[in-house]
Amino acid sequence: MPFEKIETGIEGLIIIKSKKFFDNRGYFQEIFKDSDFKEMGIELDFSQDNLSFSKKGVIRGLHYQKAPYGQAKLVKCVYGSIFDAVVDVRRDSKTFGKYFTVILHDSDDYLLFVPDGFLHGFCVLSDFALVLYKTSSEYSPKNSSGVIYNDQFLSIPWPVENPIISPQDAGLKSFKEEFLE
Repeated sequence: MPFEKIETGIEGLIIIKSKKFFDNRGYFQEIFKDSDFKEMGIELDFSQDNLSFSKKGVIRGLHYQKAPYGQAKLVKCVYGSIFDAVVDVRRDSKTFGKYFTVILHDSDDYLLFVPDGFLHGFCVLSDFALVLYKTSSEYSPKNSSGVIYNDQFLSIPWPVENPIISPQDAGLKSFKEEFLE
């Protein structure tokens, strides 16, 4: 199998190592293969692919979609490098409110599988980055929400001092407002 499953310590959240096959032309790498993912316990029908181009210092997130429009995501940095952050917002989870971070590079072989029930965001570390992610449901603007990236309760150690964020992301609620009140 060209994929290796790496546990993160948060149930359902995994890093997937995808093998590269090199020859004199370069390399070939599978990013997703339904049968291999099912062997790893990921049984989803992905319904949308997204490609994000962002400049250095951009933070996108922390986003999620409210039930029943929740999204699982399979995230791959295809150019550059990003600091990726996820937060467990599954109320019945023993890791509710806990975050996990990982740096994803175009030169590594890693993908991040984020189950439904997580906030997701990333910060661009390189001059720019291209991030490809598959989602298990289509984007629903009226069910889209999130938490401000610099939330004091979460205290995610974002590696940027003056981030570039969208007006929409700047207006997101705190973790307590979104999930605890």
